[in-house]
Amino acid sequence: MSGELPRVVKAARRGFSVSHGGKVLLSAVDPVAQGERAVEALPPRDGTLYFCPSPLFGYGLPRLLERIEKNEPNSAVLCVEACRELLAPDRNGNTAGSLPSHPRLAMLGIAGAGPEAGESGEKSMERTLSLVRRLWGSRRFRRVEVLRLSGGWQLYPELYGALAETLRSAIAGDWGNAMTLVKLGRRYARNFIRNLSLIPRCPSLAALSFGEAPRLVLGAGPSLDPFLDTWERRKPGGAGKRRGACKIICVDTAIPCLKARGIRPDLVIALESQHWNLRDFTGARGWAPPLAMDLSALPATAEVLGGPCYVFFTPWTELNFFKRLKKAGLLPELFPPLGSVGLSATAAALRLSRGPVILSGIDFSFTLDSYHARSTPAHGEKLRRQNRFRGILNQDAAFRNAAFAGFSKLGRPVRSDPAMRNYRDLFEREFAAERRLMDIEGSGLSLGLPSLKAEEAIAMLEAGEPGEAAASPAAPHDKTGGLAELIRAELGALEKLRKILRGERAPEELEGLLDYCDYVWAHFPECAAAGGRRPADISFLKRVRTEIEPFMGLWESVLGETEGP
Repeated sequence: MSGELPRVVKAARRGFSVSHGGKVLLSAVDPVAQGERAVEALPPRDGTLYFCPSPLFGYGLPRLLERIEKNEPNSAVLCVEACRELLAPDRNGNTAGSLPSHPRLAMLGIAGAGPEAGESGEKSMERTLSLVRRLWGSRRFRRVEVLRLSGGWQLYPELYGALAETLRSAIAGDWGNAMTLVKLGRRYARNFIRNLSLIPRCPSLAALSFGEAPRLVLGAGPSLDPFLDTWERRKPGGAGKRRGACKIICVDTAIPCLKARGIRPDLVIALESQHWNLRDFTGARGWAPPLAMDLSALPATAEVLGGPCYVFFTPWTELNFFKRLKKAGLLPELFPPLGSVGLSATAAALRLSRGPVILSGIDFSFTLDSYHARSTPAHGEKLRRQNRFRGILNQDAAFRNAAFAGFSKLGRPVRSDPAMRNYRDLFEREFAAERRLMDIEGSGLSLGLPSLKAEEAIAMLEAGEPGEAAASPAAPHDKTGGLAELIRAELGALEKLRKILRGERAPEELEGLLDYCDYVWAHFPECAAAGGRRPADISFLKRVRTEIEPFMGLWESVLGETEGP
């Protein structure tokens, strides 16, 4: 923009005619009525976040707020202005953005985030999301409606469009997370409690360090096979013996691929909370590579490989329980909730050393005949089921309604689906700015990283002298006493809550105990991903009552394992 103040002219009827940068932003012909007509054109639907780019004087907003008060108790209005001049008062004292005060209305000025400021707008998107969640919380809205009350949106159409899409994605993500928690939240909590018995004997992943060594992060996508084939052909003895100083970090699904080639990883990452995870370890018992597992992963995962075990922690929702664990010093290394083991393996690699990180097999795509790399459980299942009537083509995945065509880093056609695309987008948001990250050309979708040819990546990995084994951490501090004390406190709180719900104890402490024991109800449909909000009706309390005994039994089992015979 030119930096000039908006030209404001007194309207013939009411309002102002505003022009700026050669664009008329507000008509002089009854702009209030025009704003009200724009509001009335929107169908009233509760649970809507109305996104109003460049509202100027907010003509039409009083009508919308009146409608929200009467008919849309869960709707709200977010106004955003990106033009600095429209936020500043003019010589007559008129100020765009002087909007009515209302609890369902928020105004955010993001002036300076536009292209002339040399910024991408990413920080503005973070600020916008932060404001919405701080004011109204998660899972409050079901949709976003764009409401244009002026022509000001034309000054930064790409920025406003990106903000609207960011809000839509965040809302969809909140509801997707809620559905996941409804389905798996109880399992996460039970696995987490069960795995607390690992804390006294398994060090945190933060205790491990790979120094300056380059790291190779291996997923289980189809592009893993061509890379490993190239590495094995390059030198006699194969990749397992010619790895130089590099450290290999792999996802659990890639274990069979590496074992079949004689490549022993320096660290295996495991997240899966369900029993499907055990298929990845078939034939690997006693192989004993180091394992790093999330505390919400399937408890049997800790023992199946037989090697050293490290733990880390991914919060699947907001719980007061986590705060108590942190205060007691029982929480291991914290990782953000990324949802994909490939993303978590990448995050771990970036933390464990200061050298370059090269990725392979993290594809977020597949081909007609290859959904995973060779030797993975899914690939083996396709081969076992092959007969005269069923081939190895994965047509069920490739041609289902949600699947779509895309192009790999090499420009070749591949298939993907919305879940994979969302993980790819999350990967780019989390890691694309990390300069130490590179990936290898192959059949995967672009990750927004510099891509190396396989030969270039192998040369980097083989450079230098063979590295030492992963640093052996010092013995973990004895946390048995602290863990046992915490378990007894949890059992005491659950017992008090049970007596209140049975009518055996006065209900004065009910609200405090419900908040204290939030892991008992955090997976309920009305509570999942709702930022700690919960009802207090009789149906809710009855369901809480049915959850108490199973959790008490689990705590007692963990206490017995912690204290020993």
